[in-house]
Amino acid sequence: MKHRIVVLGAGYAGAFAAGNLARRLSPADVEITVVNAVPDFVERMRLHQLAIGQDLGFRKLADVFAGTGVRLRLARVTGIDPVRRTVAVTGEDGDGELAYDTLLYALGSAAAHHGVPGVAEYAFDVTGRSSALRLRERLAGLGAGGTVLVVGEGLTGIETATEFAESRPDLSVALAARGELGAWLSPKARRHLRRAFDRLGITVHEHTGIEAVEPTRAIAADGRSIPADVTVWSAGFAVHPLAAGSGLEVAETGQIVVDRTMRSVSHPDVYAAGDCAYAIGENGRPLPMSCASAGFTNMQATAAIIARLTGGEVPTTGLKYYGNHISLGRRDAIFQMVDGEVRSKSWYLGGRIAARLKSGVLKGAGWGVAHPTFGIPKRQRRLASAPDRAGVRVSA
Repeated sequence: MKHRIVVLGAGYAGAFAAGNLARRLSPADVEITVVNAVPDFVERMRLHQLAIGQDLGFRKLADVFAGTGVRLRLARVTGIDPVRRTVAVTGEDGDGELAYDTLLYALGSAAAHHGVPGVAEYAFDVTGRSSALRLRERLAGLGAGGTVLVVGEGLTGIETATEFAESRPDLSVALAARGELGAWLSPKARRHLRRAFDRLGITVHEHTGIEAVEPTRAIAADGRSIPADVTVWSAGFAVHPLAAGSGLEVAETGQIVVDRTMRSVSHPDVYAAGDCAYAIGENGRPLPMSCASAGFTNMQATAAIIARLTGGEVPTTGLKYYGNHISLGRRDAIFQMVDGEVRSKSWYLGGRIAARLKSGVLKGAGWGVAHPTFGIPKRQRRLASAPDRAGVRVSA
């Protein structure tokens, strides 16, 4: 029987990993299945553009995996049984179950509500296509002078606020920051950021935690009422409790605890990549939830899976975070390099050159997913041993 590899999620980490595995492993020995809830690849890094009304082309996953041998199952994952090595799914074809010998968990993350009252009921977010489209519809119906409050001063919050203000100058856009805007940037980059906010007319509420969201306003920790016809919640990310509920060892964040090769420390036939992996970088700190981390972890996970299945030595790929690239609308951006301790270096790149660079990064990431086997060595390696139905490795 072929070795069954199941990849959960077809985001930046899962889609490329599946193609990598298909290109490197012989189809005579392995069967690769990708499970994803929607039929398209969603460029999460561009969902704030979708929300404000820009048209984005979506790639069909069936086209992405055409000719690769990867099987696509359009379904939502409802459970994992790591003892029986099965995944429960539900979709248009009803409920089902997939058995695996190796599982790659890459289900990503969603907006973290932090238990703030009203967020689930009244706030919007840009962490998924359905939520971005819901926000798009709301903004389209918002007339001139409407108020939009973006909560969160991280990369997503900054990119969302600046994109909205540039695309809809008729709206009054504000951002609520728990601390100082851009405090983690170098002084020069911070000044660039503030100039961009001033140019776009964005109001900044610094040192302002939001403790409640209501239909037309947000309530700050100091009791102030901030008007908001639309509140966009971008105050961090959280993973689905599925992994914790399945018995996999997870961190306090709910992320799967993995070793240096992205292998679950509690279940060796499970790997994790992307936001759902609690991976320690070269600086001894957990990797942040980001597209860059998705790239590092998926490359490490696939390299480890291939090596272990084919009897090779497991290589280690770099897990070093190099910097932050922040769009400030379509014509401006900041690229901030960081050191080994994730502290901003004095040097940064800003303006149109940085914007073109960011655009290139986005296009490159999208193209890489659309061509998941491009540039990968063509040699398809045979498994070192043939796994039986129970997943026990026996001599071939």
